[in-house]
Amino acid sequence: MHTEEKHIDEARQGEALMTAPTRNATKKLFLESYGCQMNFSDSEIVASILNNEGYQTTQKVDEADLILLNTCSIREKAEQTVRKRLGTLNAIKKQNPSLKIGVLGCMAERLKHKFLEEEHLVDIVVGPDAYRDLPNLINDVEDGRDAVNVQLSKEETYAEISPVRLGGNGVTAFVTITRGRERSRDPHSILNECKELAESGYKEITLLGQNVDSYLWYGGGPKKDFKNATDIQKATAVDFAQLLDMVATQFPNIRLRFSTSNPQDMEEGVLQMMAKHKNICKYIHLPVQSGSTTVLARMNRQHTREEYFELIDKIRRIVPDCALSHDMIAGFCGETEEEHQDTLSLMEYVKYDFGYMFAYSERPGTPAHKKMPDDVLPEDKKRRLQEIIEMQQKHSAERMNSYVGKTHEVLIEGNSKRDENFWYGRNTQNAVLVFPKVEGTKIGDFVNVKANSCTTATLIGEMIED
Repeated sequence: MHTEEKHIDEARQGEALMTAPTRNATKKLFLESYGCQMNFSDSEIVASILNNEGYQTTQKVDEADLILLNTCSIREKAEQTVRKRLGTLNAIKKQNPSLKIGVLGCMAERLKHKFLEEEHLVDIVVGPDAYRDLPNLINDVEDGRDAVNVQLSKEETYAEISPVRLGGNGVTAFVTITRGRERSRDPHSILNECKELAESGYKEITLLGQNVDSYLWYGGGPKKDFKNATDIQKATAVDFAQLLDMVATQFPNIRLRFSTSNPQDMEEGVLQMMAKHKNICKYIHLPVQSGSTTVLARMNRQHTREEYFELIDKIRRIVPDCALSHDMIAGFCGETEEEHQDTLSLMEYVKYDFGYMFAYSERPGTPAHKKMPDDVLPEDKKRRLQEIIEMQQKHSAERMNSYVGKTHEVLIEGNSKRDENFWYGRNTQNAVLVFPKVEGTKIGDFVNVKANSCTTATLIGEMIED
């Protein structure tokens, strides 16, 4: 059951990245990540760039020459956490004046003046498109200059950098295919990265983007400029459905997932590829935020309730066994009881497998914060969120029960948290299964598991022979 904000894994907030030791490393980098999976993936790129500059990652903050916090500006809570963390790190800096501290990512972009000039909390501020510039920025600090680069790049920025993989489980990996909303990576560099992962023993790859459906490669440049592309560029362009087809065809033994999709951009071609390839997982995270067209318009969402229903019908028709998850906000500015009921009726129609649900809270700098009062009473927000959660729990239980009695292909990802005599893995629909270990099986194996029972979040089963 997921009740957190979008793809924010609370257990990983502030996790320090640790990579394999490298030769010729003379300096130590302490790199902490906050926010969504994209940020953790970006941290691997940063580690790779600095690896070439002689930095080896460490998990001991007091032995670091350089401390970087990779941030996300989604939530006020995250901002407070990072600010507090910077206070602690500055105390360490007093003992070690040569230590450099930097903030990366979205929060850096938004709070550059505060962090650097007003509060003197950091030496380096780097936006999400400027990680390649880090070595120069570090030199700037050493030469006594301000080190800020929050330029948004129009070009794809990290095409040739193979991210350093996190310790992780060595089985599932993430490959970023877009930067921000508009810029796409060269498909060949994506295929090369997938090839390296396959050769390193990875069995599942998630293609990541702020909006994967906006992927469009035609030789460089943002999607909005595609209209100005040459005829040959247009003829040889690769969209997301074609990219999926390329990766799935070239790596038939690797499972593929993707995240995140936007309802208004999801093309039928992507669904056709999911139906065509067994190795593309039958699961879509499809954020909706609200079931009310009037609320969606206030949120500046680009889809209506009716269009979302049409997309759901299309998914059910083309990929009938597809699992769906959502993001839902209770109590957005001006939400009426009727609009809230629209959300519940949409959930009843879709019957999602799981969801990320939260009550609306103001975020400084967003259009809603500037234009609309946060006027839904706290007790109404709380009740509405509870109703959304209860309905989701009911649907999660129904969906889980529908998987009981069936045999699932499961990728073994690790030990069950509760019992190390059990394996943990997921099926194609992203449902978690735990099952007793059988001699000769190991992490990274694909096995067939019959589900015998379930909780609202987990299937319990046993391995069966092919």
